Amino acid sequence: MAVAGAVAALLAVGGVSWWALSGDGEQGGTTVAQPSGSPSEPSGPSAPATGDTDDEGGGDREAEDDLNAGRQPGEAKVEWLLKNDVDLPRNGANVYGPWIVGDTLVKAMYRSVEGFSTADGGKKWSIPFATDVCEAPHAPTADGVIVLGLKDGTGDRADCRVLQQVDLKNGKAGWKTEVPKSTGFSALSDPTLAIAGGTVAAAGTGNSYGFSLTDGKQLFGKPSDGCQPYAFAGEGNRLIAAASCRVSDYKNPQQEVWEVDPATGKPKWKYQLARGWEVDKVYSVSPLVVNAVHEQKKQRTVLALTDAGRLRSQLSGGGDKFRSQCGGGGLIVFGQRLQGCVGVAADASTFYMSTEPTKLTRGTNDVVAFDLNTGKPKWRANAGAEKTMLPLRMEGGRLLVYVEGSWDRGGAVATLAPTGGQPSVLLQHPASVAKIERDFWQPRYAYAGGRFFIASGRVSAQNDKAELETKTVIAYGK
Repeated sequence: MAVAGAVAALLAVGGVSWWALSGDGEQGGTTVAQPSGSPSEPSGPSAPATGDTDDEGGGDREAEDDLNAGRQPGEAKVEWLLKNDVDLPRNGANVYGPWIVGDTLVKAMYRSVEGFSTADGGKKWSIPFATDVCEAPHAPTADGVIVLGLKDGTGDRADCRVLQQVDLKNGKAGWKTEVPKSTGFSALSDPTLAIAGGTVAAAGTGNSYGFSLTDGKQLFGKPSDGCQPYAFAGEGNRLIAAASCRVSDYKNPQQEVWEVDPATGKPKWKYQLARGWEVDKVYSVSPLVVNAVHEQKKQRTVLALTDAGRLRSQLSGGGDKFRSQCGGGGLIVFGQRLQGCVGVAADASTFYMSTEPTKLTRGTNDVVAFDLNTGKPKWRANAGAEKTMLPLRMEGGRLLVYVEGSWDRGGAVATLAPTGGQPSVLLQHPASVAKIERDFWQPRYAYAGGRFFIASGRVSAQNDKAELETKTVIAYGK
């Protein structure tokens, strides 16, 4: 089972997936999910790390005044650019974030978490750790609190089982605790984290736990019997679990989607997928939209569930292939990271996905809007000639999209109206820095306060000199 899970995870590496929807209508009426019955019943912190404030400002900000030398009328300004200033191990390091908290952009990498001014890129604070950062939730709480996963040692056999609370508003480290250590099939391997309702939940293939965001005390562990959560997704007060049930044939799995009480871990409801289907991603927590896969049939589908845990719709994509970019935080072999996909977004009644580009270079694509009540397409909007776009999130009642750049054309931030139509550009990135814009490895995107940020998802280079020339964040503004 472990080997099969590792192989499946390795096949998914690469960040971007293109796939056709298998569902009702044009795809032949495959039913992949069915409701189940009613829900069944279901160490002290060490000293915290301290934060170091960078009073000089600037941090690893790269002062390249000529970045705007070729800017044309109507194009956005490059406000700042960061380069890596951390001496990393030979194989590089994954980047977690970026998270925007007020006027601070935060990212974690290797053995620290750092905050930078969104206005000028100056380093505001830094918190060092003795061991590697190995996991992080998709987003902090509304008031800027996050819990990072740290390794429990520096050797090759170190596990990702130390939880460190950090207040991202002021760069202060809080409580620190460890996930209980176990062995065999109950060991928590490759855990992922999610935050909801005052709880940080940790889950992997062998176990699951919930801890208080306030003081780090354990609130719950895995259920004593029945199906077991192996990953969580969280937003606001809502905590969603993907659970796997014990079966005799691992090639024909039985899985469920739960909403659980963040304070107790007990299910509020359970939704059982048809046999053979597995929960792959949670594209949206509220409304709840889940991507499911069938490894044996090589099929995927998207399910919308109601707040009460019933099937709302199963999306029907016709002959289109759809694109989702689900990198983030490095390789998870035995666990599952449910959140953090780009190329999908949702509001209360509509789910948005981008199609596969017509060709790898100089192609175009569409954003398709699906009615969550029927699963049918409502409209589609084209990115324009030789342009492709990725949905990011909702912004002021409109769909925020990133129009991807090319080596000779800058990208753009735009919005689509709830009825579709042409993209309305908010920021047109300058063509003069198009090569820099396209040079970010496993890019992450953030938009806040009229600024757009692109950050590398991993920093790695062939030698120390190249490592310190690696661009890590670029910021665009009016």
